[in-house]
Amino acid sequence: MDKTGIVRDIRYLDHVTGDGHPENHRRLEAVYAMLDGPDMMGRFTEIVPRAASEEEILLVHSPDYLKKIAATAGQEHRALTPDTHISPDSYETARLAVGGLSQAISEVVSGKIENAFVLVRPPGHHAEQSRAMGFCLFNNVAAGAMFAREILGISRVLIVDWDVHHGNGTQHAFEHDPTILFFSMHQYPHFPGTGLFTETGRGKGEGFTLNLPLPKGYGDAEYVALFENLLRPVAMEFEPELILVSAGFDTHKADPMGGMRMTPAGFAGLTRSLMQIADICCGGKLVFSLEGGYNTAALSDSLKAVLHELSGQTCCHVSDMAARAARGKTKYAIKRCTHVHRHFWKSL
Repeated sequence: MDKTGIVRDIRYLDHVTGDGHPENHRRLEAVYAMLDGPDMMGRFTEIVPRAASEEEILLVHSPDYLKKIAATAGQEHRALTPDTHISPDSYETARLAVGGLSQAISEVVSGKIENAFVLVRPPGHHAEQSRAMGFCLFNNVAAGAMFAREILGISRVLIVDWDVHHGNGTQHAFEHDPTILFFSMHQYPHFPGTGLFTETGRGKGEGFTLNLPLPKGYGDAEYVALFENLLRPVAMEFEPELILVSAGFDTHKADPMGGMRMTPAGFAGLTRSLMQIADICCGGKLVFSLEGGYNTAALSDSLKAVLHELSGQTCCHVSDMAARAARGKTKYAIKRCTHVHRHFWKSL
């Protein structure tokens, strides 16, 4: 088995958002240039993306919404919402983002590769069933989870979202679903204003949404400690067959969109924590999809650290990093989360 696959394609630059927009083609240009560096080239299995079918997109989005986005093909650049733009090729690029993730999931589930990182745009975790939002057109990770369940027969999927913004679209897609566990750590108060501790899911899905809304200022050690103290025990109890990650890098201390204090070392720590969980629960089946990250240098450096970890070139000492966490910061989040979720999870 090859270790780590990546999805990259020059066509992901065809989604044009306009000068000055934070989510622009320069993000991936910087990442792809990093991948072509002498210390990265040839170390990863390149996965050829495909365009998602309408049926795959309809697993999470409404028919009317799909028609609305499809109708933008060939249209001039305009704004669907104040922050979400389309250009002539945006619809096809968004289809390629969903399909690229599904292809990576297929290759991980089949055992061809152990893990993968899908380096695509536009991002997805804010996209609702019938609404574009927060730079997102289609919800890549939500569609990937449904593809894994409905097409590949995966029974339980864990979705981890570490973007600085709450993944409202992903949460809403699965809040009634006990087969998808959604875990999000995000800055609060912050866009989009969702993701409270008390948002735990609905009906049969109650307890399968875990939100950690954090004040600004959390860094590497605190993030890793919260993964180890909250995500790990619940994931072990849930026993996922596949782990998907909405990987945003806007928690980096240099990112203009947030107020967190993460560094590349911290993202490596989160990655190693997830790899350990995946090794125990699902044979290492772990797929990341790019979400935010708007400082191109910070994005490239952080992704390099994650890819080094995924491919085994480095091995972060998770327990040592977690031990350096500020006790007051971690205690606050652990206490609030445990109080809300102790009725749902024996491990808490």
